[in-house]
Amino acid sequence: MKRLEVIKSSFTTAPGRPWLLVAGLSGAVAFGAQAQTQPGRGRARGTIQDAEIEIVKDRVNTLPEATRNFEKIRLAPPPKPTRQVTYTYPDFRLPATRLNPSVQVLTVAQEELEPLTGNYLKLGLGNYGSVYGRAHLHSTRNEQYSYGLDVRHNSSASGPVDGKNSGASLTSAAATGEYYQGTTALGGALDFARDTYHFYGYDRTKLIDAPDADAIKQTFTRFGARAYARNRATDAALQYEVGLGYQYFGDHYGVSENNLLLNAKGGYALSETSRLTLDAQGSFISDKQPLITRTRNFFQATPAYELTGKTGLSLTLGATLGYSSDALYGVGKGMINPAVRVGYAVVPEKFQLYAGLGGAIQRVTRYNLSQENPWLAPGQTLADTHAGPTVYAGFTSTPVSGLELAARATFGRSCNLYFYRNALADTSKFDLVYDSTTINVVNVHAEALYSASEKVRVGFKADYNHYGVKPLMQAYGRPAFLGTLYGTYNVFDKLLLGANFYYYSPNYGASYPPLQFSRFPLFQELYCALKPLARPTRLST
Repeated sequence: MKRLEVIKSSFTTAPGRPWLLVAGLSGAVAFGAQAQTQPGRGRARGTIQDAEIEIVKDRVNTLPEATRNFEKIRLAPPPKPTRQVTYTYPDFRLPATRLNPSVQVLTVAQEELEPLTGNYLKLGLGNYGSVYGRAHLHSTRNEQYSYGLDVRHNSSASGPVDGKNSGASLTSAAATGEYYQGTTALGGALDFARDTYHFYGYDRTKLIDAPDADAIKQTFTRFGARAYARNRATDAALQYEVGLGYQYFGDHYGVSENNLLLNAKGGYALSETSRLTLDAQGSFISDKQPLITRTRNFFQATPAYELTGKTGLSLTLGATLGYSSDALYGVGKGMINPAVRVGYAVVPEKFQLYAGLGGAIQRVTRYNLSQENPWLAPGQTLADTHAGPTVYAGFTSTPVSGLELAARATFGRSCNLYFYRNALADTSKFDLVYDSTTINVVNVHAEALYSASEKVRVGFKADYNHYGVKPLMQAYGRPAFLGTLYGTYNVFDKLLLGANFYYYSPNYGASYPPLQFSRFPLFQELYCALKPLARPTRLST
């Protein structure tokens, strides 16, 4: 057997492809076999001799690990050229004749204050020769002082009953002024009024001739003066106002009243939500009649603690202490009532509820009664009204823009509450009468106001009153229902049109049986002096 040795060659095969080596070897063997059988070599063609092929693979070619360089080639920056720059500053000047600068300074426009007019005038004419006039003469906006004068006149030359006998005249003037010194304001006020009325409520069917106008005339003269000082710094912790005043009243029948007035208000802020308050008044009256002089003293003070919560809840806790020297029907001179109020804003600035418990002494003066009922007979006995305790509750609401609603209900107990009943001696005049016991008083108040674009204002007020009188047969001279409807229309800045309508429910007066003592005039005079058992008569107003 002939052995074929294959020389080890330096090659490598690709991994996973051994068939390349086998194919190469097969080709070599075939090529060798073909060469051995070529003609002329002395061997038979197509015969394959026995041979042994040994493939030896024991060499591995190993290549050294190559070294790679990852650093970037850095090129040196080119050198900076050194160059010196020369600057020149030429001065350019323009001829002054060609320069016309226009500078506009931009500023924030300040909010303009609303115009404040100091003068106001009203004039009117009516039936029965009526003349109406009202004038306001006031200063405009000023940081040092303010002053004003208000003059009114309303008169009727005649009336529906016997011409001049039912005429009336009302004239008044009031002057006010304030002087500002830092955070303090010093002020004063003067007022004067003179009113003329006639007692025309007589029964014309029982008289042959109408009485003379001067014989039934009544005149009132009122004068008042007041000086005060107050703090006008709204952010100060202490707020105060103290005042001293004087009022005079006199009528055609020689009745006069001199009244010295004192008042003080104060508040001290303990924090942003709480403060202490005080409200006090004093009145010292010298009441003079042709045959008697009487002194009437009055003082009242209400200290309280006020708390305003951030949740819309407000609370007032206090007490009202009052004193009146008037002693009528056994009523005590002193009086103490609670001053409690609770409020809650259900919807802030939209709907608020409140309720409270209170009461106070109400000062009664001839100065005020002459304006409430000018046909009051002279020489009446006056007494202060003790009202309390009183319970009240109500709400205020602004449901939509321009509409305001309010309602309140009050229930209280009153002593020495006065009523107007026809006088026995002259039914054209009225006497003050009092219920000798404590009576229940109920009041229901409702109010609505609508404003549209500062052009149209329409409002309505209504009050229902109930007086639980006992010895008196009726609540004389006090109607149960009072209603007011008013409206204004601003035509333009200088013209305002308005109208007011009033409604009073029928109330009660008194009628007396005719006297039959013409033969005994002395007994007739005594009868007129006695307190009568009057028969109530329903009156319409």
